[in-house]
Amino acid sequence: MPVPVWVLLAFAVWTVLLLFGTVGVYRWTRILTGRVPIREFKADQVEGADWYKRAMRAHANCVENLPILGALVFALYASDTGGKSVDVASLLIIGARLPQSLVHLCFVQTNAVVAVRFGFYFVQAASYLFLAAAIVKHVLLGAV
Repeated sequence: MPVPVWVLLAFAVWTVLLLFGTVGVYRWTRILTGRVPIREFKADQVEGADWYKRAMRAHANCVENLPILGALVFALYASDTGGKSVDVASLLIIGARLPQSLVHLCFVQTNAVVAVRFGFYFVQAASYLFLAAAIVKHVLLGAV
């Protein structure tokens, strides 16, 4: 299986683990201990500890970025675009996603922490653009 497909799989698994390990634990421990009825968790109203709110945003950010990576990996696969630089860019995406989520989750969001978190996201965004450019270049050069 090509590296970008492995990275897409890892990103999807990370998104689910982040949900289960944070939001799920927070909600189900409250529900199962009888502290809160299941109906109390409303989608349009985020309540709870600060880390829980950050976990909700970290998970939502993964969900927001997963389709971008999915579209790029599909285009890589469909266009038969690959190579070492594509593999490295793909690995940079997952290599920056994990610490970005953890920084979001584990630290109070001061200016310095947000700057670090943004740095990890910037690596991902630049890698997304690199992959898109690699696809376009491969397709255009292949059409000549």
